[in-house]
Amino acid sequence: MTRKTMILTGLAAALALSACDRNRDPKLLHVRSNTSGPDEFAIVPNKPLVQPENLTVLPTPTPNGTNRADVTPLADATIALGGNPQGGVTDSALVAQASRFGVEPGIRTRLAEEDIEFRRKNDGRLLERLFNVNVYFKAYREQSLDQYAELERLRRQGVRTVSAPPEGFEPEE
Repeated sequence: MTRKTMILTGLAAALALSACDRNRDPKLLHVRSNTSGPDEFAIVPNKPLVQPENLTVLPTPTPNGTNRADVTPLADATIALGGNPQGGVTDSALVAQASRFGVEPGIRTRLAEEDIEFRRKNDGRLLERLFNVNVYFKAYREQSLDQYAELERLRRQGVRTVSAPPEGFEPEE
């Protein structure tokens, strides 16, 4: 190979790689954020602040103590989501329906292990791995549901469904 051919080949490869758009990677596919911003799921709204009647008789601050403005944040969130703060679930019919075929202990661990194995087997081709191309949608394509075909199937059966955006609709960001 001559020097000129090598340079042209290198330029063609660089041009081809520069045309690849790597910014289409959906941020929601990443479990951990690489930013230093706040965790949206850790933010819990507090109860309103209350002005003490006597400012001279305030309690001593207690580092790592409870928040006086929001004494029971976990219990409040549990109640807001329909649960029982003492550990029970108030919708026993839902639990009975979901567990009607039995409950497998350790299912989350087993599914996580199976998913890791599936991802290892479907981690993309050499260049996709080399250039860190997201192959998530390609790997799970066979397991994905065509939402519009399912919507039409349910409607044909007479099942009332909520309205859905037209096929191909992309919301503005």
